[in-house]
Amino acid sequence: MESPRATSGSRRGRRRARPRRRAVLYVSLAAVAVLGATAAGTAYVQAHARAGAVSSTASPSPSSSATADGEASVEPVTEPAVDRDALLSTAMAAVTVPPGAKVSAAVLDPDSGDSAAYGDGAFDTASIVKVDILATLLLQAQDAGRQLTATERAYATKMIENSDNTSASELWDAIGRAAGLDAANKRFGLTSTEGGDGALWGLTQTTAADQITLLRQVFGDGSKLSEASRAYVQGLMKTVESDQRWGVSAAADGSGFALKNGWLARSSTGLWDVNSIGRVTVGGTEYLVAVLSKGTVSQAKGISLVEAAAKAAVGAFTGAGSSASGSASASASASASQ
Repeated sequence: MESPRATSGSRRGRRRARPRRRAVLYVSLAAVAVLGATAAGTAYVQAHARAGAVSSTASPSPSSSATADGEASVEPVTEPAVDRDALLSTAMAAVTVPPGAKVSAAVLDPDSGDSAAYGDGAFDTASIVKVDILATLLLQAQDAGRQLTATERAYATKMIENSDNTSASELWDAIGRAAGLDAANKRFGLTSTEGGDGALWGLTQTTAADQITLLRQVFGDGSKLSEASRAYVQGLMKTVESDQRWGVSAAADGSGFALKNGWLARSSTGLWDVNSIGRVTVGGTEYLVAVLSKGTVSQAKGISLVEAAAKAAVGAFTGAGSSASGSASASASASASQ
């Protein structure tokens, strides 16, 4: 039987030994925790590195960097610019043009600002100049602080809705003929348009790109024309008579268009100038479109060419150019010309 002293002494010895064992145990546990955290951290980093590699391979992703608080900051990657001119050129290559004829087209998406032009030659305006004549008249009236007279409005209505030539001649004289048109066009931003000689307003020379600039003055917000003036021209272009609702309207969804067409048989050659300008709505998006042509043997051939080009031109923006243009111009030859 152990004496009380011995028992007491052994207990004190065991109590003194326990802290040492606990200390060793705590150190061991701490070491395990550190090793575990290190392994987990390594696995976490490796996993994220693998995830990042997969993401960047699968698709372009924003680059990231760590900020002072440890959060990742994402830097947007700039998307490559779309070459709209190249897309339009490709789309127009699918449009077959009759031998000896020429065609030019231009398109603008006002919302995005994207635009494209195909062909750089000058063309007779024929009756599309009537939009320019009316825009000039309205700008001059704004400068004078007046409204159009009842007579001017009557002429304007017939000139746009019915393409009446007598009304156009009256307003051509009222604006000061070519001098008045050219002065207004300089303010509108047209750089390659020149008014016809004397009374020959239909022989005004222009380009498709300049006609887009004019359409921006009629349909855009940053215009020299007042909101009331723009609304007036737009209203007339939406209500052209039924037999003149061809041209760029071929590219529109249903009745979502406002336009003005021009057609002229040249007495010197017997060949036709056929043009169409306006705004069309496709898939809920509005586009400004101008198509100019010359050298077709008939008005009907010219209309077919202009409509095929309009579909192709808008298709370069919507992705439906090649099929739309091919079906509308199957009877023409394959010699596309600028």
